[in-house]
Amino acid sequence: MSAKIYRPAKTAMQSGKAKTHLWVLEFDQEQPRRIDPILGYTSSGDMKQQVRLTFETREQAEAYAKREGVEYRVIEPKESARQVVSYTDNFRFNRIQPWTH
Repeated sequence: MSAKIYRPAKTAMQSGKAKTHLWVLEFDQEQPRRIDPILGYTSSGDMKQQVRLTFETREQAEAYAKREGVEYRVIEPKESARQVVSYTDNFRFNRIQPWTH
């Protein structure tokens, strides 16, 4: 049984950063998914794949994995480099591109 520990990224659909400060432990897939021949649904008998545990810190997530004997890997979060842009920069006299409508 193996798992991955990571901190989720900000959703691309909204500008908020909710739920990005928690660390998540997700179990990896142990059995391959199969397609139901009658209905065509994708299913799996692996119940641990549905489990998603959240922790306040990375150390707590690692301690849980060690205590339960789960093999784990940590995926480091990538910090976004936010560019500061001001509305007034559109009207600077030394602007590189000329301002037009």
